Amino acid sequence: MSTISIIGSGGMAAAIGGLAAKAGLTVEVMSRDVAKARALSKQIGAGATTGTFGAAPAGDIVILAVPYSAVLDVVKQYGEELAGKLLVDITNPVAPDFTSFVTPENSFGAQEIAKAAPADAEVIKAFNTHFSHVLAAGPVEGHSLDVFIAGDDAQAKARISALIESLGLRPMDTGPLLMARTLEHACLLSLGLIAHSVKHTRFSIGVSLLG
Repeated sequence: MSTISIIGSGGMAAAIGGLAAKAGLTVEVMSRDVAKARALSKQIGAGATTGTFGAAPAGDIVILAVPYSAVLDVVKQYGEELAGKLLVDITNPVAPDFTSFVTPENSFGAQEIAKAAPADAEVIKAFNTHFSHVLAAGPVEGHSLDVFIAGDDAQAKARISALIESLGLRPMDTGPLLMARTLEHACLLSLGLIAHSVKHTRFSIGVSLLG
């Protein structure tokens, strides 16, 4: 796990890439926009590299840090280059009305990604309940940030949990990939909190363990 690959060059790519670099990992950034990928690699520093979009990622763990509206096309374009990789889905397939989803009624985002990916790629849901600026800042005043994960392969979840811990965050296993549907609904919860009570995005959803 010395190298992780990130497909995308936005806020979440910067947040995860920055934490990974601080943890001593080598980060590879890949994006359709080569200039943005290079700029992010430079911003991350610590030996971060710029990969070729569509080519085989250098890391065995690949962070899909693109909007859901683009992620299925991205996965299909990479095709067999993602074979055997552990794909981390951080997306939220939220519709423009912010109260529903763009996925088929009987499905959810992570499942659609799994359908599009090579058969031997493993999809894990993670990081989708955090705002990029909150994630980038890391723990605040001793409060750890919880990263909820969902997936069907125990070994893959153990690897992602180890990655999350190395970033100074706390992994929280929610169960099989089917639970990714619930984690995607957590995005709607955050949007509801922003609109009706919290009124800002400087918060995270986590677990308080009592006793």
